[in-house]
Order: sequence, then structure tokens, then C-alpha cells
Amino acid sequence: MTTPADKLHRLRERDPELDRLTLHVRMFGAMMTGRHGDRLEDWITDVERDSLTPLAGFARNLRRDFDAVRNGLSLPHSSGAVEGNINRLKMLKRQMFGRAGLDLLRKRVLLTP
Repeated sequence: MTTPADKLHRLRERDPELDRLTLHVRMFGAMMTGRHGDRLEDWITDVERDSLTPLAGFARNLRRDFDAVRNGLSLPHSSGAVEGNINRLKMLKRQMFGRAGLDLLRKRVLLTP
């Protein structure tokens, strides 16, 4: 029986670009989960040298705000809770659009966990 891992392995053997892409993405994932922002410069340089155009474009965009990206990959602080609240408020606003006024929206925002 063929497992998904076997299928991926065969696909990566047939397509060297996919193999390189997988390597770069896994390295970036390791930087994110391990808070290794100090490796970002080397990762961007490696990706820009490679011939994977879409990934190189992503790396160039990371370089535009390098300090913020490096800090995001390094520091334990996160704006996740704030972003989650903003996302929840926008969802409620979209659901209520054209149906109710500000008073009902205010009550729904305050009462929705």
C-alpha cells in the first residue's frame, strides 16, 4: 500500500524544483517555530540565489521590512490576540451589514464571546 509520504517522495524525486521548494519552506518553518530570526538573512540569500521565481519574490518582499520580520521570527511577543479580536469584529460587522443599526451591533459585539 502506498502512503502519502511515499507519493510525495516519488514526486520530489521526479521534480528537483519541488524538492528545493520543500527544503526552503521547511527551513522557513523551522525558523518560525524555533524563533530563529537570526537565520533570516541567510535564508533570504539562499532563496534569491535559487531559480524558484515565486519564492524569490516572497523573499524580496520580506527584505523590504527585514527588521520587523526578523523580530517577528525571534521575539516571543505576538499580536495574535488583538488580530483575533479585529477578525471577530469584522465578521460580526459583515454579518450585520444592512440588517441593523449601531445599537444592535454594539450589543452583539459585547455579548458575543
